[in-house]
Amino acid sequence: MNQPLAYVHPGAKIAKNVVIEPFTTIHNNVVIGEGTWIGSNVTIMEGARIGKNCNIFPGAVISAIPQDKKFNDEDTVTEIGDNTTIRECVTINRGTTDRMKTKIGSNCWIMAYCHIAHDCIVGDNCIFSNNSTLAGHINVGDYVVLAGMAAVQQFCSIGNHAFVTGGSLVRKDVPPFVKAAREPLSYVGINSIGLRRRGFSTDKIREIQNIYRILYQQNYNNSQAVAIIEAEMEATPERDEILQFIKNSQRGIMKGYFSAG
Repeated sequence: MNQPLAYVHPGAKIAKNVVIEPFTTIHNNVVIGEGTWIGSNVTIMEGARIGKNCNIFPGAVISAIPQDKKFNDEDTVTEIGDNTTIRECVTINRGTTDRMKTKIGSNCWIMAYCHIAHDCIVGDNCIFSNNSTLAGHINVGDYVVLAGMAAVQQFCSIGNHAFVTGGSLVRKDVPPFVKAAREPLSYVGINSIGLRRRGFSTDKIREIQNIYRILYQQNYNNSQAVAIIEAEMEATPERDEILQFIKNSQRGIMKGYFSAG
């Protein structure tokens, strides 16, 4: 499209039906898929790979170089899947030599003022509410919800279908299917509302609850709980996903919550 009040570098590859509003800047080595809308005053920098039917709102900065002193202008990228919405003033930095990319999945909704740092890998169908912040090298699964002003420390992982409450400081890994709240961040139950919305049956939700009851509410350490879950719980995809997440955790999983008294 002819955009007389936007700057599009000749080396950018823009699908024909992309809409670019005035005063937006698109740098070299950028690819934008069909049907995407780019609002005014957006900056899309080198290495951006944006999918189809995305919506990027004013003030967003996509694929700026990492806020990492070790970065040495390596040829890295930012990948954004299809049908993802990025609201006002969101910042997403491209990767470093660690992963060579920062990746946001499809059908995500990233609300205003969120920051996603270098080398983060975010799954599909995630919702990050206003001012949520991801430091570098973070893994986020599918269908994860971060409520407003959640902050995630570098190298943490958050499992599929997890819900993290507003204002939370995430310093440990958050396993799949759970709700995380309080300070320090703790297990406060499973994300039963989210799971029902996504078609999980009552029996499946009960199975997940029983697994986390062993892990968090029966005074076992993690190794003991994992052994009991493996021995006593029927092998299912959800059981195995939880166990694999715990075994793969580099930072350790968050603790259970025990009220005083």
